[in-house]
Amino acid sequence: MAMDMAAFDRFSRTFPQGEIIFSEFEPGDTFYLIQSGRVQLVKLTGDIERTLDILYPSEMFGEMAILENSPRSATAIALDEVNVLEFNAQNFEILLLGNPQIALKLLKMFCKRIYDSKRRFMILTLPEPSAKIADVFLMLDETQPDIDKSTEKREFNTTIEGVAHWAGMSASEVKTVLGHFANQRRLDIFPDRIIVKNINDFSRFVSSRRNSNKT
Repeated sequence: MAMDMAAFDRFSRTFPQGEIIFSEFEPGDTFYLIQSGRVQLVKLTGDIERTLDILYPSEMFGEMAILENSPRSATAIALDEVNVLEFNAQNFEILLLGNPQIALKLLKMFCKRIYDSKRRFMILTLPEPSAKIADVFLMLDETQPDIDKSTEKREFNTTIEGVAHWAGMSASEVKTVLGHFANQRRLDIFPDRIIVKNINDFSRFVSSRRNSNKT
């Protein structure tokens, strides 16, 4: 995100490495824009703590508490010393009224983050790793405007690590599943891209798994 945030230095805050910025289920009235350092988002699924995301400078987190007046949906932990800009409903209104260009960019970020969060939740709730990975490609097909959609074949400029991020899996797990797909001749894997040979095949596969998960 290319924008000058120097005017908002008064909203800056620093969290030391390892500090919990906020915890899952607690009420929240602030959101954060990362200036430096990394933030890990984790969520409890039963008794298992799962990493949802690793966020980097210029990324935002905690905004759903402002937009939906809802409890925190995950725990945020400072992986490094983290510098953020902290906004609440009151100073966010100041931002909106006093800096329309910055406000517009932040609002666009909000919209994208809301979509990403909801779409990723759909991926994570699928019952098996292969369905999660197939749905990642469907999500990429939905969101990348420069993809040639004249045929059922799709070329995605992504990597195993990129797929792992969206699927909530390790890179080694994703590599294994992608290897199975490749053996089935459903995709081809390259260092900087992955070619899905029939996106509609993945769509049918994910739909069947999602429907079975509802019953």
